Amino acid sequence: GDVSGEHAEPNDRKLLYEEWASYSVFYKYQPIGLVRKYFGEKIGLYFAWLGLYTQMLIPASVVGVIVFLYGCATVDDNIPSMEICHPNNNITMCPLCDKVCSYWKLKETCATARASYLFDNPATVFFSIFMALWAAMFMEHWKRRQMRLNYEWDLTGFEEEEDHPRAEYELHVMHKSSKKDRRSQKKADDEKLTCRDRLPAYMTNLVMMLLMIGVTFAIVFGVILYRISTKAALHLSSNPSHVLLTVKITATIINLVVILILDEVYGAVARWLTVLEVPKTDKSFEQRLIFKTFILKFVNAFTPIIYIAFFRGRLVGRPGNYLYVFESYRMEECAHGGCLMELCIQLSITMLGKQLIQNNLFEIGVPKIKKLIRYIKSKRQAFQEEEREKRLQRYEIDHFLEPFAGLTPEYMEMIIQFGFVTLFVASFPLAPLFALLNNIIEIRLDAKKFVGELQRPVAARAKDIGIWYNLLKGVAKVAVIINAFVISFTSDFIPRLVYQYMYSHDGSMHGFVNHTLSYFNVSNFEDGKQPLHLSYVDICRYKDYREPPWSSMPYEISKEFWAVLAARLAFVIVFQNVVMLMSDVVDWLIPDIPKDISMQIHKEKILMVELFMREEQGKMHMMESMASAGDKEKCSGNSHPVPLPRQRTTPQPHCNKANNI
Repeated sequence: GDVSGEHAEPNDRKLLYEEWASYSVFYKYQPIGLVRKYFGEKIGLYFAWLGLYTQMLIPASVVGVIVFLYGCATVDDNIPSMEICHPNNNITMCPLCDKVCSYWKLKETCATARASYLFDNPATVFFSIFMALWAAMFMEHWKRRQMRLNYEWDLTGFEEEEDHPRAEYELHVMHKSSKKDRRSQKKADDEKLTCRDRLPAYMTNLVMMLLMIGVTFAIVFGVILYRISTKAALHLSSNPSHVLLTVKITATIINLVVILILDEVYGAVARWLTVLEVPKTDKSFEQRLIFKTFILKFVNAFTPIIYIAFFRGRLVGRPGNYLYVFESYRMEECAHGGCLMELCIQLSITMLGKQLIQNNLFEIGVPKIKKLIRYIKSKRQAFQEEEREKRLQRYEIDHFLEPFAGLTPEYMEMIIQFGFVTLFVASFPLAPLFALLNNIIEIRLDAKKFVGELQRPVAARAKDIGIWYNLLKGVAKVAVIINAFVISFTSDFIPRLVYQYMYSHDGSMHGFVNHTLSYFNVSNFEDGKQPLHLSYVDICRYKDYREPPWSSMPYEISKEFWAVLAARLAFVIVFQNVVMLMSDVVDWLIPDIPKDISMQIHKEKILMVELFMREEQGKMHMMESMASAGDKEKCSGNSHPVPLPRQRTTPQPHCNKANNI
């Protein structure tokens, strides 16, 4: 219908609807000036930030696709996966679970090994460094863009007014002072809430935050148990390779559903905890709420991924001496291609699922349903005639729209996405591309929501995006550390390098697969743990660096393990420091204020000083002329009642002489 509103300049809303809130203009720049004019600076800054972030994702996506294509192009030249897939490869692997699982051939993991290489090749290390520098560039570009907008929107001299205390805060202070009054019979004027008053709320906050994080961990642990038990059950009935894939994907979908549900729960819990704290001002309330929500949602989204990246397959033990959960479930192992492939599946399903479901279902569907419910309720209450309903004014139609609930959900969604793009980019180079495609739709979706689905918010002035900038900076710093650990501990990059330069006879990767597998004598299985299927296997292999059964110290950790571990830790330290240093250099090289803006501000300051000096000089001249005119009047009053024309030009000293006579 018609979108020109009675409550605003009709053309602005119509123009925004046509030129901004439409999917057909996705390739155009946003009319940020018009958005700011209609919605105010705070919302204008959000869309400016979202636009710049989406723009910056273009080079990241291009490089990510090139890295992925490089993996696709070189997969046939990758010696380790060629060795695994070789028809003559006859390596027998130890069972993946007790009793029900049988021995299996390494070549069964051929497809997984080839797929893993797409995300675990030398180019992913380069891409991690590139993305760390990209994050630093993005932060610097935003600072410059923000400065330009501040200048254009006349906010350079704007200082936020001191917030008035919230009504809830005033009420608590009043209760406190009334209690004191009853005790001391003396009125306290400057009463305020101290840390001691808030201590119960702080303790509740701490306990509840830890409890919520504990719930997240418990759910991850529950999904682990589901994977272990389902894997064992399905192994009895079907093909082992299909079993693994089925269990991986179903477990990831369960994780996704739980993440989406807990996101809503954690949002409500964070608000309740912030209300308990009784912050003094609205700004303080908003910052505390954002911080709590961010911590809970961040932990919720990334705990399953961190488990797969850093813990899965590390706490397994070895054949004959496995670690067990509840004495019956064996801890999970990674497939031979490493956990990187599983990490990639988890990341892609969680990222795509969160974006598609939260965007399409929550952002479009929920407001429409709420609008419909409000409309039905108001129809019942008002008993309006059909003729009048047909002639509803625009402001009456707007009354049924969803009230504006703040920008926090929009920023939160984007900052979690920024985490997906930067934190585990070493294992998933296509993340920036997925984020870019989502954001192209997200900008127009948010625009549609603001123009057509939400009541027009009260315009608010702001110089910057506030606490969100610090959170972004924090995520970018953590990303460097996590990527260093993903490359060194989750991928096979370091073991490959160590093998190539320390153990390979010809400096190639031939023999790498055999080097990473240890031997196990099947007669050393504990009673009741060996496979039920009869087989004629004497030695099976498992992925670890351990001594063979015929050595003097059977199954002890070998020296190769320590060499690889030392190389991994060294890589983490070097990578982290080099990349952080490069990010700081980028930060230092790019000035925060664009040159043309700083020159313009400098010129304006000079003009102001000149104007001020001119005004001061004018005042001085005026004062001097008034003083001299006063002296002349005084002088002419003493000597002659009617001054002659000739005496008007008489200099002051002469007048003084006449007076003296």
